[in-house]
Amino acid sequence: MNDQPRSRPAKRPAKPHRRPQKDPVRFLAFEALRAVDERDAYANLVLPPLLKKARAKGDFDARDAALATELVYGTLRRQGTYDAVIAACIDRPLREVDPPVLDVLALGAHQLLGTRIPTHAAVSSSVELARVVLGEGRAKFVNAVLRKIAAQELDAWVKQVAPPYDDDAEAHLAVVHSHPRWIVTALWDALGGGRAGIEDLLEADNERPEVTLVARPGRSTPDELLDVLGEDSGLPGRWSPYAVRLAEGGEPGAIEAVQDGRAGVQDEGSQLVAVALANAPVEGPDERWLDGCAGPGGKAAVLGALAAQRGAALLASEKQPHRARLVERALAGNPGPYQVIAADGLNPPWFPGTFDRVLMDVPCSGLGALRRRPEARWRRRPEDLESFAPLQRGLLREALKAVRVGGVVGYATCSPHLAETRIVVDDVLKGRGGHRPVEAEWIDARPLMPGVPALGDGPDVQLWPHMHGTDAMYLALLRRTA
Repeated sequence: MNDQPRSRPAKRPAKPHRRPQKDPVRFLAFEALRAVDERDAYANLVLPPLLKKARAKGDFDARDAALATELVYGTLRRQGTYDAVIAACIDRPLREVDPPVLDVLALGAHQLLGTRIPTHAAVSSSVELARVVLGEGRAKFVNAVLRKIAAQELDAWVKQVAPPYDDDAEAHLAVVHSHPRWIVTALWDALGGGRAGIEDLLEADNERPEVTLVARPGRSTPDELLDVLGEDSGLPGRWSPYAVRLAEGGEPGAIEAVQDGRAGVQDEGSQLVAVALANAPVEGPDERWLDGCAGPGGKAAVLGALAAQRGAALLASEKQPHRARLVERALAGNPGPYQVIAADGLNPPWFPGTFDRVLMDVPCSGLGALRRRPEARWRRRPEDLESFAPLQRGLLREALKAVRVGGVVGYATCSPHLAETRIVVDDVLKGRGGHRPVEAEWIDARPLMPGVPALGDGPDVQLWPHMHGTDAMYLALLRRTA
């Protein structure tokens, strides 16, 4: 019998503590999402300085910048769908999960469901990000949730988490296309038609918009821009005579004409609005133009250039001084007479009947630019429309006072919501709300956008991302009759 004590197994050496590795691309994307959530910032304003700072450190190249941009915008655009998937993978209400944790989960979900990043890389990089920004404990939670998400592809998840279309069409579309339900309803009401059209519109909102340049009339030409860009980097605009489309990855700031203000970055829908107002027929002289809500200056720059060609002068007015400075920058170098002032369009410093043409591009919900500002869909609320309503009506009334008899007013919004478009114009013209009716007549805006298809029954015009490749700009043209 062996009386020797049984030897104990040797202790396994403890794993050395590994410091989490900071992935600069995903860390930057997380920083941008936190800024959007915490400070109500816009990604298109937050992301460029973050990318510039990362490049300056030398740890970012063009591919890194492209991936970071895709992670931020893709996550914001598909947030509603990803939230529904995440909610199906956790045992508590989504509102009880800390926002930074949700941001990491959403970034991971986008990599798993919305990109071609391999599953193991999407999970491991997201868990590593969680270790860096959340700590080891919550990183384990992130790991568990993402492994559940990775078990199915996007189409399978959508079938599981979206209500059937036949049971609740708006709720189904809201989850599938990642829009709040109230926005789905509002867009469908404005668009009309059946399921195919609204699905095309919602999907267009989730696509990355082209970068479009404007060659400011008399200062540059599309041909000049196309020559500089070359066949691989530039394409003619679809509708605007001054537009050039930039190929993906093109850098507008590197173009000399953009640097010196002879050209700018501007959606074709905005270009069409300014050009249509400039070409609308007026009765009598055509010497004094007004842009009554001019910030940040894109339409004012086009109007100023067109006015200069005709010997007319432009007054560009903007209530906010910092935005008025942006207008001054956009108009700098304009060859014709112009003036920029900081003034409230509801209490204007000009006399009634002063102008021959007036553009009033009013503050609005921005539902027409959800491609560019995807976070706006989650930030806006139906009650926001109520706060804009008095302002929009008041600004249109003042615009109609500012124009002389026979002159033309353009009422524009970057929103297709009926409460911000035709209903506003009808209310002002008919004097609803205790105001006197306005003596003005509609001008058919459709002939002033030659070649642009699917402009509806008129006389006003609504542009659409899925039909025209533009923001959903609205334009009503009105001639003062008395």
